[in-house]
Amino acid sequence: MTETVRIATLDGADSFDAYVAWPEGTPRAAIIVIQEIFGVNPGIRAKCDKWAAAGYLAVAPDLFWRIERGIELDPDVEPEMQRAFELFGLNKPDDNVKDIEATIHWIRREAGVPKVGAVGYCLGGKLAYMTATRTDIDASVGYYGVMIDQMLGESHAIAKPLLLHVPTADHFVDAEAQAKMHEGLDGHPRVTIHDYEGLDHGFATESGNRRDEAGAQLADSRTAEFFAANL
Repeated sequence: MTETVRIATLDGADSFDAYVAWPEGTPRAAIIVIQEIFGVNPGIRAKCDKWAAAGYLAVAPDLFWRIERGIELDPDVEPEMQRAFELFGLNKPDDNVKDIEATIHWIRREAGVPKVGAVGYCLGGKLAYMTATRTDIDASVGYYGVMIDQMLGESHAIAKPLLLHVPTADHFVDAEAQAKMHEGLDGHPRVTIHDYEGLDHGFATESGNRRDEAGAQLADSRTAEFFAANL
């Protein structure tokens, strides 16, 4: 079953929508699916549906609601890609993490699922890292997260397992940034980084021109094993 729910912000002053996919029976745990710069679009909803089919409660909060509610963009349509870049520039990740924390609270208190993980893509990959450093999430996964190399000073706060998928040919995260990530995180006892040689940003999208089938299947299998072990 799928539905759209309204989640209150941490301060209770406003609220935002989230796409929710319920599994059959009691959820084994919950997973927050953190959007790319394209909003909670069909690809993000499809990822939620897959997690629900695997027995998890899956929740994708609308993190662009402060700019415009209900944004859904297609990265293979050039004007929509340009709009996504505009939204990225307007977006405030600090507010996103607060909304993710509010989503964690909703899952535990309203949905009644105590164990919560998060998986994010692109902007969401960065937010998955920030979620690991700033909240009490039980486990986090980031795919091709941008600008993580600029936030390594927060790595001391990672208290729960974090998995990062890094394509080596990512044209948004260059070799220097990747090297800094490895230098700053390889020795962290709770962090695992997998490199994907020759793959580019967006390789694990559900559909479209960016997807690399073999790479996506490998990364997704590792993510499934990670959540099975940590949630």
